[in-house]
Amino acid sequence: MKIAVIGAGVMGLVTAHHCALRGGRVTIYERRPEAGRGCSWYAGGMLAAWCEMESAEPLIGELGLESLSYWKTHFSHVVEKGTLVLAPPRDLPDLKRFAARTHAHEWVGRDAMAALEPDLAERFETALFFKGEAHLDPRDTLDALRQKLIGDYGVTIVMDHAVTPNDVDADHIFDCRGYEARDVLPDLRGVKGEMLILRTKEVSLSRPVRLLHPRIPVYIVPRADHHFMVGATMIESGDRTRFSARSMVELLNAAYAVHPAFGEAEIVETGTDVRPAFADNLPRIRRDGKILRLNGLYRHGYLGAPAVARRAAEIVFEGKSFPEVER
Repeated sequence: MKIAVIGAGVMGLVTAHHCALRGGRVTIYERRPEAGRGCSWYAGGMLAAWCEMESAEPLIGELGLESLSYWKTHFSHVVEKGTLVLAPPRDLPDLKRFAARTHAHEWVGRDAMAALEPDLAERFETALFFKGEAHLDPRDTLDALRQKLIGDYGVTIVMDHAVTPNDVDADHIFDCRGYEARDVLPDLRGVKGEMLILRTKEVSLSRPVRLLHPRIPVYIVPRADHHFMVGATMIESGDRTRFSARSMVELLNAAYAVHPAFGEAEIVETGTDVRPAFADNLPRIRRDGKILRLNGLYRHGYLGAPAVARRAAEIVFEGKSFPEVER
């Protein structure tokens, strides 16, 4: 079966993988010169199915647990050390509300904090620990996935080639263009995300840390070589070009609240892009003849893409239906 996938972000790449696993002859078309350089490149890479349930629909938790299993099965980049959720002492009621809206966590005090994250134990008396969660480095994972598709499955990736589903010839076409697909998905909206990468040797973290924040859910994710990703804003906007001063201040203030040494950190990179979302922030698979449009991952790219892609592949290869996402 000849398969075309348009878009080489995380949604497109995992869709190609699921189709290749089922014997499809896959070609990916990407408008940028390199694969995975859209909003997938700037993601936190947190596989936090339980934390996300604080504000997301139950479907996100279901998709997230399946996607966590996918990443652990197929890639070695997954770090299984859980997630720590913190709040300043004055915001302890917010932490209690977060706990009431989620599960699969435990309360940890200062001694347990010292064992998990010694650099934070002096600043926070208590936290929520989601032991079963994990994280990955999106950039390493995207590159590994691209190499796997080419080397193990003979997938062709055509770079720097902008096409629409009507421009390609295939038995089935998967439209994974994200926000670019608003030409055919008029109810798709943009949610702008901004992030920083800081570098400091003065802070050591082993796992993602979420700080409850009055306006945005701020997280800090450790990366290699003393780098830390700090993100991310959620602004209703389709403008992917401008990083606002207000967002910079908020993200840096949040990092400083987690540990003052971040105040002296080097700002290595800033990044911004637009996440595609529908009104309810849930993903969709929409059929249009031989075209399947996979979209609306919102901020749940790595948490949702593998599970949505598996469903899309089974629609095509096995004739199945998934009403939870076919809306």
